Order: sequence, then C-alpha cells, then structure tokens
Amino acid sequence: MRVLFVTSEAHPLVKTGGLADVAGALPLALGRLGVDARILMPAYAGLLDRVEVTGPARNLGEVLPNVRAQLVPARDPDGGRQLLLVNCPALFERPGGPYLDEHGHDWPDNFLRFGLLGRVGAMVAVQGAWPEWAPDVVHASDWQAGLTPAYMSLLGARRPVTVFTVHNLHYQGIFGREILPMVGLPDVLFSIEGLEFYGHVSYLKAGLYYSQFLTTVSPTYAREIQTQMGGEGLHGLLSNRAAHLQGILNGVDQDDWNPAIDPHIAAPFSADDPSGKAACKAALQREMGLAERPDAPLFGVVSRFVEQKGIDLALSVISTIVDNGGQIVILGSGDPGLEWHVRGAAGAMPDAVAARIGYDEGLSHRIQAGCDALLVPSRFEPCGLTQLYAMRYGTVPVVRRTGGLADTVIDVDEASAGTGIVFDHPLPSELIGAVRRTVDLYRTPDAWRATMLNGMRLDHSWDRAAREYLGLYGEVLHAD
Repeated sequence: MRVLFVTSEAHPLVKTGGLADVAGALPLALGRLGVDARILMPAYAGLLDRVEVTGPARNLGEVLPNVRAQLVPARDPDGGRQLLLVNCPALFERPGGPYLDEHGHDWPDNFLRFGLLGRVGAMVAVQGAWPEWAPDVVHASDWQAGLTPAYMSLLGARRPVTVFTVHNLHYQGIFGREILPMVGLPDVLFSIEGLEFYGHVSYLKAGLYYSQFLTTVSPTYAREIQTQMGGEGLHGLLSNRAAHLQGILNGVDQDDWNPAIDPHIAAPFSADDPSGKAACKAALQREMGLAERPDAPLFGVVSRFVEQKGIDLALSVISTIVDNGGQIVILGSGDPGLEWHVRGAAGAMPDAVAARIGYDEGLSHRIQAGCDALLVPSRFEPCGLTQLYAMRYGTVPVVRRTGGLADTVIDVDEASAGTGIVFDHPLPSELIGAVRRTVDLYRTPDAWRATMLNGMRLDHSWDRAAREYLGLYGEVLHAD
C-alpha cells in the first residue's frame, strides 16, 4: 500500500504543534507495517539544506495562476522519512515560521501558499506529477492541506481514496471568496455543498466535504465536534458524515520520549526502576531557581498560552499550590497578556514559581521528567500529547474531562488502575479541588507510586495508532 501524507509540517523538520508530531511519526510507524508512505510538504526556508536530496527536481510549471513550483525528492537524514518537497521560493523562502512572519502575524498570502500545497498534492495523486510513484491513499491533515481533495475532485479519472484528519477544528483557514480565481478553483465549488462557509471560503471545510473518510485525534473529540457547542459551525456537516468519521488516538514517539534513554534529563529511570526521577526533580528545581525541596509537590505546565489551553485557570491555582507546600514550573508562550501574568507570578514568588517564556524542547523533557504532576486544564483538547508524555515519565496528569484528555487519563477515584486526576468543568473552583486532591494523593506515597506506575505502563505507541490507520485505509480502499 502506498500512502501520500499532505501536511504543512512534520517533526523533526518543521514543528509548531501536534500536527508535526503526527505527520512525522505516523509514516514511520506505517513503514514498519510494510506501507510505502511519503510526506508532501513545503520547502520552507533552509529546509532543503537540512535534508538529503535524493534526485533531480521536477519542474511542475505554472501550478496556480502566475505561481510556478518544483517537486524535490528527499529523505530526512535522521529518521529515513521519504519526502516530496514543494519548492517555490517566492512563497516559502521566508523568515519567521510556517504560517507567521517574524513579527507573529499571519502571512497575508497564506491562502496561496497552502493552495499551492493542496494543488501539488492533487497533481501527485491524480495527474502523475511524480510518475515513479503513485499513491493508493491520500491522507491530508488540517486546513493547510484542506484543498487537496477539492482539487482532486476536479482532476482526472484515476483518484486514490482520500482520508482527511482534523487535529483542531478551531483553525479553519477562512478567506474571502475573491481568492478562488487566484487558487484556480471554479465558482461552482462555492456553495454550502462545497467549500463555502458563511459567505467565505473554508479550506478546512473543503477537506471535510470532499474527502471520502474523516478522522480526528480522539474518539471523544469525534463526538464533541458533531455538537453545536464543539462543532465550530461545522457540526451539521460532521454529524451528516458521522458514518465516515472516526476518532483515532495519537501516539507517542517512544524513542524521543523515553525516560530510560532521554539525553535531555538528569538521570534515567523507568517503570521497573523509577528512582532516577528524584534526581530529575532536584535538577529541575536547581535549573529553574526554585527551592530544592524533595518533599514539595512540583507541578508543571507545558503549553501554548491560548484560551483553549486554560492557562488562565492554571494561573488561578498558583496560590493554592503554594499554600499547600507546592511549587510550579511553567513553559510556553502565546497571548501577551497571559505571558505578562505568568512572569508576574514567577517574579512574586521566585522560590515556588518559575517560568520560561518561549519554546525549549529540552526543557519540556526536563519538566516532564522532574515534575510530580502536570496541569492540563484545557477548555477543549482534540487529543493532547503532554498528558501522554507525562504518564510515560511518571508524572501524574491533572486534566479536564474533554476530548483526548477524557480518553487517555483515568481518574484515581473511578478505577483501581487510575492514572491521574480528572475534573469536569473549566472553572477555577474545580481546578482548585483537583489540585487539592493531587496534593492529598502525593502525601500518600503508596497510592502515588501506584498511580505513577499505572501511567508509565500504558501503551500509547505510534505502532498501536498505525495499526488502526492501516485497518482504516484497508476499509476505505475496499469500499471504494
């Protein structure tokens, strides 16, 4: 089976969030099952210098009106991922990130940049733009790849089956109708039975409407997005397509996130011998300037600072944590107001509260290894990965019962094999109660150790997720 992944990012090449983890890890896991998987993504600034180019570039000509591009075959030298890179320097050779400029603003031509990605994906899939290899399945993800199945619907007779994954329904890629001629799409697609969304063009809706099968990143989130509250205006479409919608939990890269061999942490440990976790805690306290207190329950937050993630809720319980003898370490960035409040809390109580504004991959590993508990108070969470990393590192997750958090964390009061603390509503009072329960559990060493080990022994590998996706691809191919 040959599968083409169309994505705007893939770890370790380009990463802004969970999409990159999925797009980077799933093709490798499928490869271990015998699937020939390739990743189609943009050749962002400097990317061609960081990969192994495996053949000559193919000129694709004028892919969109006045937009020419090349297709470059390559390999990720670290993980062996097979790549097809869309080379268009005018659109992708830029400072900043994949979607934002160096000042943090959306590129105003993102509609064109990711229209190009979708158009090339369709050309590879349907028109033989890479004749040495043709996919049986096209698996596109999120709004940036959402036009891929729309273009495919307009091209040729031979069409691979299409699977579309939404990682977060909140981000929809919405643009004005006037972009249609610029991305080479006819007006006939601009309808409620198409990519029209309240008078605008939605790249995400295009993916949801024109793909044969839909997935999202947890079973609970698949149900939530079919409701008016969770559907972001697309609940009608999604509920109509419920028979072709499945939630498959993300996995964890068990090489990158393995406390037994993690090069970022102070000491190795495992479920069989968790003793090294104490050294990781002490090292984290020293690194972050906290009082080195082995008896203090140390909470962590690793997150983007956006409303979805409930960072304001985490801020509201800092005094509860400190009053109960605890400490907290916060890593992340985003909303400037939230960043200001986080800095203020750290400055006011430097022995008990520490913060690092920005993204630091190594520190995120050390927080997972060194903390006792991880706060994930999300208002909604399609899947979430930090709680999976936490459990793998013996760090007890404190989560809201929503989306993938509800699917992956078992409350200690609800099952003998509990793995964390779960609360129901995004309210400060409920998170305060969850923090107090966490501290009480921490003060009961045998119960705490059992909870840690329950989480560490779970299988959240990508091999498990890949088997589910492979079964899905087979069903879709058979149905086709």
